[in-house]
Amino acid sequence: MGNVNKKPQQELELQDSSSTTFTCEICIEPVTLPNTKFNNNNLCTHPFCTDCIIKYIQVKLQDNVSDIKCPALDCHHSLDPVSCRPKVTHQLFDKWCDVLCDSVVLGLDRVYCPNSDCSALIINECGGGSKLKRCACPNCKKPFCFRCKIPWHVGYRCKETGEIRDQNDVAFGVLSEKKKWKRCPNCRHCVELVLGCNSVKCR
Repeated sequence: MGNVNKKPQQELELQDSSSTTFTCEICIEPVTLPNTKFNNNNLCTHPFCTDCIIKYIQVKLQDNVSDIKCPALDCHHSLDPVSCRPKVTHQLFDKWCDVLCDSVVLGLDRVYCPNSDCSALIINECGGGSKLKRCACPNCKKPFCFRCKIPWHVGYRCKETGEIRDQNDVAFGVLSEKKKWKRCPNCRHCVELVLGCNSVKCR
């Protein structure tokens, strides 16, 4: 009679032990619960051990992938960096943050300040980059052309910036803008309207 009671107890122990282990779908190894199963902030749950997920994140970050997808073949969720933070090292989490920031910056219009003493990174966060021209560097406060990525070409259109050769050209551009001189569309000489109509004839 004692043997009859032991048999159901042995079956119960086997069920308990099978419910506390799972097979990781990456390394195909049996893993014991509770602390080793990965949870993606309840976005998706797949049987992956934490060690495999950490290695997976490391490989993706080495390839500068910022949006790290769940490694399950049929899952389209991204791994949540905040939920992964307690499981990964500080260095790996910092690297992930850097890659995420780089991916955001690379998606925006950006330019480095053309002033050689500054070279600060300037990001156009407002959009409309094709219309954006004259800007002032927030770091050194010097004006520059966002479109041409050179110091501000006063008196010259963007397609004419090749004509700027020295400081005299820049000084002349400043003067022509101040005096409101216009360029002849044919010969490109500057003209000043003293009196009469706005029509300009090239000689």
